[in-house]
Amino acid sequence: MADRIRSLIPAALAAALLAALVLGTLTAVTIRAGGLGGLSARDLSAIWFTLWQAALSALLSCACAVPLARALSRRRFPGRKLLIALLGAPFILPVIAAVMGLIAIFGRSGSVNDLLQWLGLPTLSIYGAHGVILAHVFFNLPLATRMVLHGWQAIPSERMRLAASLNFPAASIRRHLEYPMLRSTLPGAFLAIFLVCLTSFAVALTLGGGPRATTVELAIYQAFRFDFDLARAAALALVQVAICIAALLVSRVISVAPNFGAGLDRPSILGLAPRTIWPDALCISAASLFLLTPIAVVMMRGVSGLAGLPTTIWQATTTSLWLALASTALTLAIALPLALAAPRHRWAEAAGMLPLTASALVTGTGLFLIARPYVNPTQLALPVTLISNAALCVPFALRILIPQVRGLQMDYDRLAASLDLHGITRLRYVTVPRLARPIGFSAGLAAAFSMGDLGVITLFSDGQTQTLPLALYQLMGAYRLDQAASAATLLITLSFGLFMAFDRMGHYADPR
Repeated sequence: MADRIRSLIPAALAAALLAALVLGTLTAVTIRAGGLGGLSARDLSAIWFTLWQAALSALLSCACAVPLARALSRRRFPGRKLLIALLGAPFILPVIAAVMGLIAIFGRSGSVNDLLQWLGLPTLSIYGAHGVILAHVFFNLPLATRMVLHGWQAIPSERMRLAASLNFPAASIRRHLEYPMLRSTLPGAFLAIFLVCLTSFAVALTLGGGPRATTVELAIYQAFRFDFDLARAAALALVQVAICIAALLVSRVISVAPNFGAGLDRPSILGLAPRTIWPDALCISAASLFLLTPIAVVMMRGVSGLAGLPTTIWQATTTSLWLALASTALTLAIALPLALAAPRHRWAEAAGMLPLTASALVTGTGLFLIARPYVNPTQLALPVTLISNAALCVPFALRILIPQVRGLQMDYDRLAASLDLHGITRLRYVTVPRLARPIGFSAGLAAAFSMGDLGVITLFSDGQTQTLPLALYQLMGAYRLDQAASAATLLITLSFGLFMAFDRMGHYADPR
């Protein structure tokens, strides 16, 4: 009992830190505003749009991820590992750079509309609700695919061998192996994507923004930037937190843990019917075309000017790199204890998802208001950015880690107890090796997110302290578009490079 209580101390400290960051900043803004403001009909319309577009975006992302993850899990071909890594690129891309690529493909003068005009068909517009949903699917399909793919890889090969020896038809394999895995994985993937779309800002600002395509986060921005109505912004932020917490509770009720048992880490057998080759190939090809073409367009526009970037860009790059690495370490230090505690303690998962429920604008403003009486907020630009980035990455790491932790505890708790493995010893010899892949994937996401984040730094920077995304934003504001394209290419390359490096480290550390 004493060992179990001691093991909860890191999780309790992490939960307290996140609760103080999210709820404390919201409280600071509310107090400064003198209370909560009333919501107008326009705000209610924004709340309704936010809910249905987030649900539809998450549903489409998960629905497309299932056949794609199945195809990737059962096919072996040259370049497969590289393709899986590349397919994750949209989720880790800086939003502005990725939206530029989507506009180049689906915009008014994009390739798709050029083709439609050539065929004599009506053209499409990427702006509005359908453009926001398209962009959200583009960003979040890779996350859903990787989460479902991890679930498929977690099915012990012995179960597949047993199914083959019993001559299970495809329908029986789906019923007894695939459906239980999807039942445990998809609720978490849907929730993570729903919350991402719920708090979406840059996508809605770029592709939506009209009366019929305004999200809650964009309404909060408008209340801050144009009206300086802190009371209304705090009320909208509170509504956003309530919606996200409700989604967390629903996901907790409907999610279940798979019960496949432990395997011997032997390679799986495929034994697939030839008729499944072409559907899998078509699925992988279509997803690759949809996800990789916009990225290629952005890269081709900016790669030629990399050598001519000014010195300030390279200094900002150095700052962003060490911020990303430090933020990744802090993310894992918070997420891993919470993930280990979550299967038995619901408060751990709820606390870990709090940062995703909050508005980044409200959090940044709250930190500004809290720090201003004691210190010049510009002096805290980098530390606050580091903490904020790490907190925003924790929910994604949790959604990746928790399903694997549940399976790990079901399979190895009794064995670890019989061998008297506790604390650091169990963490070293059981937990970290068995969770190496999801830990590496989580670290890659955290590093890429931190590398490309343009959020709190814009509120605290004095113009001298720059990250690469902030420097890119300033180049765009100064209409130095050629240099901005090259800086975007550099940012994409580094973000993807960090993601791949950590992801591959997780694969190499996995004993399977």
